[in-house]
Amino acid sequence: MGYKVAVVGATGNVGREMLAILAEREFPVDEIFALASSRSQGREISFGDKTIKCQNLENFDPSKADLALFSAGGSISEKFGPRFAAAGCIVIDNSSHFRYHSDIPLIIPEVNADAVVGVKNRNIIANPNCSTMQMLVALKPLHDAFTIKRLVVSTYQSVSGGGTAAMDELFNQTRGIFVNDAMEQEIFTKQIAFNVIPHIDVFMEDGYTKEEWKLMAETKKILDPKIKVTATAVRVPVFIGHSEAINIEFEKPVTAEAARELMRVAPGLLVVDKRDDGGYVTPVEAVGEDATYVSRIREDATVENGLNIWVVSDNLRKGAALNTVQIAELLVNRNLL
Repeated sequence: MGYKVAVVGATGNVGREMLAILAEREFPVDEIFALASSRSQGREISFGDKTIKCQNLENFDPSKADLALFSAGGSISEKFGPRFAAAGCIVIDNSSHFRYHSDIPLIIPEVNADAVVGVKNRNIIANPNCSTMQMLVALKPLHDAFTIKRLVVSTYQSVSGGGTAAMDELFNQTRGIFVNDAMEQEIFTKQIAFNVIPHIDVFMEDGYTKEEWKLMAETKKILDPKIKVTATAVRVPVFIGHSEAINIEFEKPVTAEAARELMRVAPGLLVVDKRDDGGYVTPVEAVGEDATYVSRIREDATVENGLNIWVVSDNLRKGAALNTVQIAELLVNRNLL
């Protein structure tokens, strides 16, 4: 049995990745709809070995779809998500709009798959933030074994998290430096080429940015509300792939070797931790890969039961599109679609 699947925001970075992953993983699709704004109507886009044409989201009848994967921004999700859900279509939304609604599940299949039963509340499931996703895939087996008390995380996030225009700005600024062009700055608050910017999303009253708040709030909703989390989110001049340095304090005694062995067998993780030159994973190596990579596993002697790890993932795949498709597969496997 196949399903009628709509991808909303099909022309964006994540939307195109969703279409590619649906085809790669042979999701049971009877009919696929690529939806975008009126500007993209009629534009051809790839789905596996087929070429399909984009349709105007405004004119699309949501009752035609069994499942809709949204990646078109919060305002589009707010307007169209409930419309699709009311028509009987299950929505998996990649924006932040629904993540903090108490009656809408926020899901990472490797971490809290059982929360999928909550889809019956409103026919909507939220996809977590990219930085939260890779972190919690790594932390889930450790929390189950040793119980996490506190996290201190610094993220090093690629420009693709800001969309195509952000990637273009990094490219153009980098080229401009070498050919002595004027530095054009539109997307980022500071020069991004050969620089790092400790600012992602808007600032909040307490001095944290919304990106940092998302990571803290989502960790509590998905993994455990008792975990204390503090974060610093940094944009770095990398095109694709987010990295995180995570300091973890546990309730129970932990060793680096015990943590390493647990993560080696955990779903969605690959451990590369050789403790020699190049014996770790960087963002470039994670591009196009489904796994979340863990390196630099070591004990922190400055706190009781402390550990440090380095986590890297392709933010367009596991950080967005892949997780969305994995949730869809979860719905199929549990007969909820």
